Amino acid sequence: MKIAFYAPLKSPDHDTPSGDRRMAGLLLAALKAAGHDPHIASRLRSYDGAGDAARQDGIRNVAVYEAAALVARYEALPAIQRPAAWFTYHLYHKAPDWIGPAVCEALHIPYLVAEASVAVKHMEGPWAEGEIACVSAIRRAGAVLSLNDDDDEAILLLLDNRDRLIPLKPFLDPAPYLTIRDGDGGAPCRLLAVAMMREGDKLASYRALADALARLDGHDWRLTLVGDGPARRQVEAAFGGFDGGRVRFAGEQSEASLPAFYAAADLYVWPAVNEAYGMALLEAQASGLAVVAGRVRGVPGIVRHGESGLLVPQDGDFAEALGRLIDDQALRARLGGSAAVTVAADHGLEAAAATLDRALAMAAS
Repeated sequence: MKIAFYAPLKSPDHDTPSGDRRMAGLLLAALKAAGHDPHIASRLRSYDGAGDAARQDGIRNVAVYEAAALVARYEALPAIQRPAAWFTYHLYHKAPDWIGPAVCEALHIPYLVAEASVAVKHMEGPWAEGEIACVSAIRRAGAVLSLNDDDDEAILLLLDNRDRLIPLKPFLDPAPYLTIRDGDGGAPCRLLAVAMMREGDKLASYRALADALARLDGHDWRLTLVGDGPARRQVEAAFGGFDGGRVRFAGEQSEASLPAFYAAADLYVWPAVNEAYGMALLEAQASGLAVVAGRVRGVPGIVRHGESGLLVPQDGDFAEALGRLIDDQALRARLGGSAAVTVAADHGLEAAAATLDRALAMAAS
């Protein structure tokens, strides 16, 4: 099946790396693994983070023009070459889909959404038009794929059939992470965190990690931080109190270079403040690493507490859980082995491809 794909927040080939860009690319890969023929229909970024009404109007006007141009282009093709479905990844009030519903209406093809968000509070205020557009798009959707259950209750109210909301476990291609680990030498325990360095939740997670490690000065550990961004100086300041050499800043790394960092680590650590689910948590587990993470939002859906890692509630003692795994090499090995098996079985491309096939069938019904 030919599928038009669109990610209004960030295209899968956008210049700036992020979890959103990564998942958009993985969805394309899963659609191909299922035997479909997806293409990027538009690279228009509809995101407005400032609540600027004039900017939103400008984006919407461009989107209307682009939708009309796409319809004309598709209608000029032989029927067999036209898309048989439209697939939009991640729409919410700051990044609505102004294009997909219009194209689907004109071509009479099903509309699918993955990772949608709705919130009644945004029906008024600076992003009201974006929220209204999201609600309208979700109502039109033949299937909505949910990567975490934060918005499931609100989305179900917009669907005429509860079966149209389909859980999709966050996933990746585990193959690049099945590298030969260089072993777990026990002490010092080699800790790893991989994340962008930006204001907000990411910076809060870095600071929470630094606070936890400050309470574990008597434990034998070394930490590597992979990532960069506009909050680099604040992150460096958060870890500035540790002895030289104990914390290493590796900077931004390409996706291809990450498996080597996971292979060289003994434990993945991330407080995951307000994290939707966390692709790096999946990567770490695919590499056979146990993880210590925050028990928030979609994280419990990809990290099994006591089986592949330890999860800490927001008001829990992150340092205590971290110290436990720093000191227990055998437990790290057991959790890490279980993590690799679970990710390969439940969070790989094959499992995702099967779910996407089911969603496409539902949307077409």
